[in-house]
Amino acid sequence: MSEGRTPLVYLVGAGPGDPGLLTLRAVECLGLADLVVYDRLLSPRILDFARPTAERIGIESLPGPQPARWPRIHQIIVEAARAGKVVVRLKGGDPLIFGRGTEEADALREAGIPYEFVPGITAAQAAASYAEIPLTHRACASAIALITGHENPTKPESSLDWSLLARFPGTLLLYMAMARLDLVAHVLLDNGKSPDTPAAVIQNASTGQQITRTTTLAKLEQMVRDEGLAAPAIVMIGPVVNFRPPASWFENKPLFGKRVLVTRPRHQAADMQRRLEQLGAITYLLPAVEIVDPPDWAPVDAAVARLAEFHWLVFTSANGVTQFFKRLLALGHDLRALGKVRIAVIGPVTAEELKSMRLIPDLAPGSFRSEELAAELKQRVAGKRVLLARADRGRDLLRQELSQVAAVEQVAVYSQIDAINTHSDVLHALSRGEIGYVTLSSSNIARAFLSALDETARSRIQQGAVALVSISPVTSEAIREAGFPVTIEAKEFTVEGLIAALVAHAESKK
Repeated sequence: MSEGRTPLVYLVGAGPGDPGLLTLRAVECLGLADLVVYDRLLSPRILDFARPTAERIGIESLPGPQPARWPRIHQIIVEAARAGKVVVRLKGGDPLIFGRGTEEADALREAGIPYEFVPGITAAQAAASYAEIPLTHRACASAIALITGHENPTKPESSLDWSLLARFPGTLLLYMAMARLDLVAHVLLDNGKSPDTPAAVIQNASTGQQITRTTTLAKLEQMVRDEGLAAPAIVMIGPVVNFRPPASWFENKPLFGKRVLVTRPRHQAADMQRRLEQLGAITYLLPAVEIVDPPDWAPVDAAVARLAEFHWLVFTSANGVTQFFKRLLALGHDLRALGKVRIAVIGPVTAEELKSMRLIPDLAPGSFRSEELAAELKQRVAGKRVLLARADRGRDLLRQELSQVAAVEQVAVYSQIDAINTHSDVLHALSRGEIGYVTLSSSNIARAFLSALDETARSRIQQGAVALVSISPVTSEAIREAGFPVTIEAKEFTVEGLIAALVAHAESKK
């Protein structure tokens, strides 16, 4: 930790599951953290907001049964804060609604450690919104009761007055009740609650795995058994349940419940995952390649030193733009080093990355294909000198075509290395049939991913049980050369085009 930085513990509510429901303050705190201690049911995507160097401890990794873990959690966060680390204690929902936030704050206060609470959206709010069941309604419910179903409602010393709750005139919202739902339902019925009272169970609220089922209080226990519903879930009891539409706005999303694997490099995957999640998908991440610096910067450095000799600078990917300008700045130059050099890029995504560098390309064909870029460049670069900044592997078409009319020098500004973890849980999920779509956004990614599959996964894809989604004809060619079918091919050769093609395919199957 940097000198003079005040050690703090942030007790942060992570919301119900959808990473988009994190508060801005929660994201800020995660960005400060040296250590994140997180609950078991949190989406792994939320941890992406922490710095890569932050230590992460899941409470399920701690030894012993759950009650015995709490003192250990207190000890971990106190010791880390005393060591000068900033700690985020990341808790599902809101830390002060059935979240043991008070106990952890007590431990910090006793240790003399400053802390801050960051509220989160509690599960009942998210379940109501994503299932489209109002918590209150002026026609039938002007109050809500948040109830823990964790304790046995039939024990004499119960802290809840079930007779009062049976007469409660609003909406009952039960947390952690699935294991004792039969007892809860019977106690409410025994205390006079009408057996015809509408009831709902919302499982995995706010995620693509959300399941919403409605019934009556008398039939609630049987419905849960018949449907195989389980925790985590919120149970809603009250007349507001009758206002639920046949399918909520969230359950009507085009990719709702579809399980989609993203294989892009980790630093490029987050935006794609978020876009898929906004469409209702359940996403998995398995980076097939990793972008790293070239093993030797000398050729790039030499080219940068002679930039004034070139008439055109050509980029074939957004990664090439990022890496080239990173090196330019590292060498002590700024944009003035480009002088009168004109710039061409392949496709709109690379053009956008160049614009983030405060530069407008002189040529940017709308298609993400080397053929189109070569065709448009040839007449412009004839008799001139061209610097081609690209990866250390990939198609050589652009260099070959331009070399027919110009002096072309090619430098590798980044390396792509295969990064598949063959022991990944994601690959096991694919083999078990838990993933329906695999997105492949380049030829190199396709080759790396397909070569890492076991026989079961290969068979599932070849039999059509898993759909391969290709970003372009060039990528599709690499997929077919590897012996696999292409189910979906983007019409626009961008990530947005790939997602649009996936959506069109999913909607055609409804």
